[in-house]
Amino acid sequence: MDLSATDLEDLRRARTLLENPGLAAKIADRVGMPVVKGFDLLPDRWHGLVMDAAREAIRKALDVALLTLDRRTDRPSSDFLHRAAAGVTGAVGGAFGLPALAVELPVSTAIMLRSIADIAREEGEDLDAPEARLACLEVLALGGRSARDDAADTGYFAARTAMAAAVSEAVRHVASHGVASTSAPALVRLITVVASRFSITVSEKVAAQAIPVIGAAGGALINTVFTSHFQDMARGHFTVRRLERRYGAEIIRRTYDAL
Repeated sequence: MDLSATDLEDLRRARTLLENPGLAAKIADRVGMPVVKGFDLLPDRWHGLVMDAAREAIRKALDVALLTLDRRTDRPSSDFLHRAAAGVTGAVGGAFGLPALAVELPVSTAIMLRSIADIAREEGEDLDAPEARLACLEVLALGGRSARDDAADTGYFAARTAMAAAVSEAVRHVASHGVASTSAPALVRLITVVASRFSITVSEKVAAQAIPVIGAAGGALINTVFTSHFQDMARGHFTVRRLERRYGAEIIRRTYDAL
């Protein structure tokens, strides 16, 4: 089945969002300062700190992000409000630097995951379905292309393939038991897989906020860019999923690659 002209354009737009440069390039563009400068200011053990913070942030966000989401399908997603809320938490992170990460990141991740779910709802996902809920979590692993990624494993479909087994196992668990506890082995494995990728993007955010001149105002801007970046990833991801439901995964993958 050939895609309609409208759906082909939607897929082209989704591919542009998903395969564009990652957060570091966007921060450099908005702030006018290469993120690499911030890496030299971080402690020697910052990799471990960021990974731990990312894993804990995802666990907490998964517990709370979807609880208050409006399920109505007749309104657009509230992208601006979520960016504004994330900007407030970024101001705290910018003012206090790396020590604030353990407090700021779970809050900003929950806001972001809620925004991702809002976009999923707008794109026709049933957020009561376990697969749709966990597809929101997948977005956190879609950081876009980054110089710090393994070049063999940075594309959108490569990332989805790498997570497929963990997602399938987690979907089966959530279908049977719900998301009452994120300590279940299936969810722990998925959170670990997602966190390993999410931490790459988080490290770029933290490095930017580590630059002394950034401060609270810069931290708010960086968090706004951070949230906007994942809103783009969500828009692309759930556009692809919407088209997969309509045409089948194989046709969409072939067309995506051809673009």
